[in-house]
Amino acid sequence: MDLSLNIERLLTGLESDRVERTIGTDKTSKFAKAICAFANDYPNHRQPGYLVIGANDDGSIAGLEVTEQLLQSLAAIRSDGHVLPPPAMSIHRVSLPGGDLAVVEVQPSLAPPVRYRGRVWIRIGARRAVANEQEEHILSERRSFNSASFDATPVQGAVLSNLSMRHFEDYRALTVDPEIIAANHRTVEECLASLRCYDLVNHLPTVAGILLFGNNPRHFLPCAYVQFLKFPGTAASDTPEDQLEIDGDLRFVVETLRGKILAYNKIPLIQGEQLRERSIPDYPEWAVRELLHNALMHRDYRAQAPVRFYWYADRIEIQSPGGLYGNVTPTTMTRRSAYRNPTIAEAMKAMDYVNRYGYGIQRALALLEANGNPKPEYEIDEAEVRVTLRPRPR
Repeated sequence: MDLSLNIERLLTGLESDRVERTIGTDKTSKFAKAICAFANDYPNHRQPGYLVIGANDDGSIAGLEVTEQLLQSLAAIRSDGHVLPPPAMSIHRVSLPGGDLAVVEVQPSLAPPVRYRGRVWIRIGARRAVANEQEEHILSERRSFNSASFDATPVQGAVLSNLSMRHFEDYRALTVDPEIIAANHRTVEECLASLRCYDLVNHLPTVAGILLFGNNPRHFLPCAYVQFLKFPGTAASDTPEDQLEIDGDLRFVVETLRGKILAYNKIPLIQGEQLRERSIPDYPEWAVRELLHNALMHRDYRAQAPVRFYWYADRIEIQSPGGLYGNVTPTTMTRRSAYRNPTIAEAMKAMDYVNRYGYGIQRALALLEANGNPKPEYEIDEAEVRVTLRPRPR
């Protein structure tokens, strides 16, 4: 159905669990709560929900100006990391006889519950509310039937004791509103399930749970590690001067990788203007980390290969098993995102390893350019994504 006709039809009816109308244009928090609620699709319509900005409660057009700034601020809700996992949504300017509207079309999430700033928002009729424990439980169970991502699948043979509850509690403090935690009456399994780390139907930890909190993730996912090699020269045939298989929970892996970057990233003194010396690294730390984090987020954890991080005298190579995912192509990868592992991506954002969703490569490119490094070189096929970084010319 044409979107304009659909919106006209929705405007003529009462506000419901599929449509919310407002005339405010600067209520970002309200918009985000509405988007979160539509993504959770608690009534299970399996149809989009619509946030309509510029319409009165009775459905009449308010005559507000729909500016580019408003449309951009609405689009930013998808990537700013406050609604997790990121919602599937599109922004439209709809012109009707009475004036323009800004319309946010939100698709039901395949991985509920979705949170805004740690709270699960849902629609119950025309009312928006924070989900109670039973409602969260329903959303968690629903995910088991419709989730398409590998990181949300249950791990056969795993049990609760394979997870570190200390790591889980640390992570939950980052992702769930403190008031929700304080009022918690749920079992540990239900708490894990609400963060997509436990499957309540099969009573098993998920792949994400094992990767984030597992005591020994490689027992269940043998290639869930990073192979680090530091070569003294430019050839892989050289004897490495440092080598390590980095495994364990995700935070340990990321922090260990950071230590390797800090250890081997040379920072020579460069004589600049007025004979002043400046310290400029061979590689900007966060550019290397962004690309490594991308490899961890987007890799295929079913592949029988690790992430490879090879440091040569004249380059860095990062190899991620699994080709590009979804609608991402080599020509669109700097501006388009599709998440093979949405729960892992959410965790990377919650732990401040990702600044904004969908901007990792753009940020790395900007940092490399500012540091004077050449652009990264990509080799992409169905089995692997390889990126090569060259040091800053001296």
